[in-house]
Amino acid sequence: MKQNESNVDRIIRVVAGIALIFIGFSGGSGLAIVAGVIGAVLVFTGVLGFCPIYAALKIGTLKK
Repeated sequence: MKQNESNVDRIIRVVAGIALIFIGFSGGSGLAIVAGVIGAVLVFTGVLGFCPIYAALKIGTLKK
């Protein structure tokens, strides 16, 4: 896996992901759980610096 996210993209993903995880823990509805899962994926991709959707579309925010 080759990194395809810039540092700004990674920071935004991690911050937004943490916010969505907190929303997931605060509510018990199905929508809150989905928000928590999406938040976990955002944090995971932000930490790794690799987005599989970017890779599939052959785009990226990382400058070469």
